[in-house]
Amino acid sequence: MQPCHCGSDRPFAECCAPFINGTEIPPTAEALMRSRYSGYVERAVDYLGDTLHPEHRADWDRDATQRWAEGAEWLGLQIVDTDAGQAGDAEGWVEFIATYKEGGNLKRHHERSRFESKDGRWYYVDGELPKPETKRNATPKVGRNDPCPCGSGKKYKKCCGAA
Repeated sequence: MQPCHCGSDRPFAECCAPFINGTEIPPTAEALMRSRYSGYVERAVDYLGDTLHPEHRADWDRDATQRWAEGAEWLGLQIVDTDAGQAGDAEGWVEFIATYKEGGNLKRHHERSRFESKDGRWYYVDGELPKPETKRNATPKVGRNDPCPCGSGKKYKKCCGAA
């Protein structure tokens, strides 16, 4: 029994495979997200194209998708957050991190994806890269002309700031 690529702890045959082979429809935006990740692992490029929102298929590059699916070693999927995307919702967001190796380099694709439900089916619309978290210094930054924090009495630029 092969575990599902999406990290759900369910067998692939009972989790994402029915969506990829077309016998079932993903009931939520998260289920579609997970099955699309499994689609990359399984190199199911047609499924990836079919689950794009119909209004966004014109700019889809099938060959590039196939190259990425085949050229990467897919290592895991982490769902970071979901917002809406349940049965009855018109829209949903899923933030995820897909880890993979490409050209021997370990990479992480972190995206916040938007999904829309149309005629009872969920579709991938687009995604955005999450903004990095703003980090604030615990103490104010020492300016070049400020007194050196070491207590020498000299300006910072003439003491610890001299490089």
